[in-house]
Amino acid sequence: MERCIITAALSGVAANRQQCPAIPYTPEEYAAEAKRAYEAGATVVHLHARYPDGAPSYRVDEYRSITQAILAETPALIINYSTGAVHIPKEERIAHIVELKPELGALNMGSMTYAKYSEKRKEMIFDFCFENRFETITYFLEHMKKAGVKPECECFDTGHVYNSVPLIDMGLLEPPVQFSLILGVLGGAPANPRTLDHMASLVPAPATWEVIGISRDQWMLVSAATALGGNIRVGLEDNFYLPNGEMASSNGDLVEAAAKAVQLSGREVAGADEARVLLGLPETPDRTGVLSESESG
Repeated sequence: MERCIITAALSGVAANRQQCPAIPYTPEEYAAEAKRAYEAGATVVHLHARYPDGAPSYRVDEYRSITQAILAETPALIINYSTGAVHIPKEERIAHIVELKPELGALNMGSMTYAKYSEKRKEMIFDFCFENRFETITYFLEHMKKAGVKPECECFDTGHVYNSVPLIDMGLLEPPVQFSLILGVLGGAPANPRTLDHMASLVPAPATWEVIGISRDQWMLVSAATALGGNIRVGLEDNFYLPNGEMASSNGDLVEAAAKAVQLSGREVAGADEARVLLGLPETPDRTGVLSESESG
């Protein structure tokens, strides 16, 4: 079985420090969290940008500042940018990828209801319609291809995996495709190993895939993915808590626990060079966009 790639999703956009004090806001804090994650075994960092006050940012400037700070500390890391956003024009959702050219760009593979329910309050905490029509997906793919960025196909349900088939046939997605199978979001696939096994079986070869488990179910799904031969993503975007129920003090804590799960499965954690080979990425990434000081407008 191949070595296991660990991705760290450092912050997300929804959570704040009232919920988890370790969530980074400033470029310096992102850099410190990325370094902790890398030293614990992560080779990919998934980034949502924020302003220094913690508010979500979709601007190129914040993505550039955060990425520059991260690479100054850990230049070997593979950079993955989000494109996920609600009520944000598609042009703005892709602008940072076009200009800064990360190795990986998240590509949400279908529209969905995206919600969170409180059993205690008996009501929805939030309830969005996350739009990702084929028109939007195609637009993102065309821009990623032009920028030399590999798509990371984020699939919240089985139909999202199948949506890749026509895109591969059109030549917009080029094998080996990278899939992220996301379980545990209300409106998408439930968080259990049987569902993960089914979704993984639908991934069209040749491809690589990772699991993204939301909330405390993350650890059950991490174990399942390592047994099935997949890669894994952990981090404060998805879950605050360690397997023993304690709140993590950093992304590094979560990655360390994930690395132990990989080793217990009989596999080994991939290093940065190995991860680039497994993902089909260039040995030397193009950093010209992110290192440029040009104005993004």
